[in-house]
Amino acid sequence: MISVIIPALNEGRTIGNVVRYCFSKEQVTEVIVVDDKSFDDTVKEATEAGARVITSTRLGKGASMKDGLLCAKNELIVFIDGDIDPYPDQMLEQMTAPLLNNSKDFIKAAFARNSGRVTELVAKPLLSMFFPELSVYKQPLSGMIAGRKSLFEQLEFVNDYGVDIGILIDMHEQQARIEEVYIGYIENDSKPLHALGRMSKEVASTIISRALRHQKMVSFEDYQEMNVIRDQMELALREQLRGAKKMVVFDMDDTILKGRFVDTYVKRNGLTEELAALRQNHTERTVLTKAIARLFKGRNFGELIETIDSIPLVADITAVINALHEQGYVVGIITDSYDFVANHIRTKTGADFCLANELEFSNSIATGEVKIPSFFFRHEQSSCRHTICKSNALDHVLKQYGISVHNCMAIGDSENDICMVRKSGLGVAFRTKDDFLRDCADIHIQEDAFAGILEYTS
Repeated sequence: MISVIIPALNEGRTIGNVVRYCFSKEQVTEVIVVDDKSFDDTVKEATEAGARVITSTRLGKGASMKDGLLCAKNELIVFIDGDIDPYPDQMLEQMTAPLLNNSKDFIKAAFARNSGRVTELVAKPLLSMFFPELSVYKQPLSGMIAGRKSLFEQLEFVNDYGVDIGILIDMHEQQARIEEVYIGYIENDSKPLHALGRMSKEVASTIISRALRHQKMVSFEDYQEMNVIRDQMELALREQLRGAKKMVVFDMDDTILKGRFVDTYVKRNGLTEELAALRQNHTERTVLTKAIARLFKGRNFGELIETIDSIPLVADITAVINALHEQGYVVGIITDSYDFVANHIRTKTGADFCLANELEFSNSIATGEVKIPSFFFRHEQSSCRHTICKSNALDHVLKQYGISVHNCMAIGDSENDICMVRKSGLGVAFRTKDDFLRDCADIHIQEDAFAGILEYTS
């Protein structure tokens, strides 16, 4: 009998069909979906399709694979992706037949698609250098694998893009009988351009660490060749990025601004206790937003601009935005603060756009009324369940500019930024105190400066 394990993150649109496909095979008696804290309907769709759903103990594919393995009841294990629909009809049979007849111990799937840039420019050259026996595999980074639970339990599942190549190397070093099987054509999204740099580093790190662990000698010539491999990958990424339409989105409060506008306003006007009471008594986002807006009733525009200008900016924000413009990026601000604040900051920093709530003024006096624009509200293609979310605004502006979410970097500091940071091709947690945001982000910046992001955009 066979257990199929599917690590999943926000794959509600496909996961149900993937689970049903697995259960259509007679020898599959268990399908485990390991949810990586999805915000969409992944858990609901997987459960309704009959899968056993568990929540991963840590964010990341490696941790999800290990958690699923420990929960599996069968000796024969298949790992597949949750975002491919449809799979070739005979895929599971092709991947498990060599295990069932005991001719092989570990199966790696190959499929009809050109090998990716990281495979050709990083993985294969490094494998040829340190593990030449593995250079025969066409798709060494394929994540669709099958094997025996007793063997998998002996392996280390690294919790990044190196997990799949690490498993292949470890199986080889354990002298497992390995076969790469061709499963046909599948539709599978390419990695976003920003993620390829991180992927190449993590794949290279895993191969090199395994080489050192297994006492493969690393010569000076090897180091020179590794530098050439790195340079080739960086050159390929730069060439592709030059032709891509790209965007960087900043949060505003406690990100661009070294403080929060609303908090600064209430402190200057003796309304701190009133704001605290509103936050305690109103948990629903829309109601709270409207209640806070009433604290501004009767205040004139000039007074509020003075409040904005009293909050310092992160020192290098304007220089970084200028550098991003030179690299061809569209740069904007998405905030759940107010449009007059965001527009003022947009003008000061040179950003291209801003999206925010609209505080109403009459004769330059705030009325205390606020409009939450429709682009913040949940829609059919939303990636999370929140009624109001910055990720929906991100969808809106990406569509306006015709830019793929894969070519977008989002930078934020708080819980309200999690969905936006998680959705983007490259997410940045900036001086955050939120553990969940830190886990979701690809990059962590603790310094009081944005210059670090330019390492990933150039």
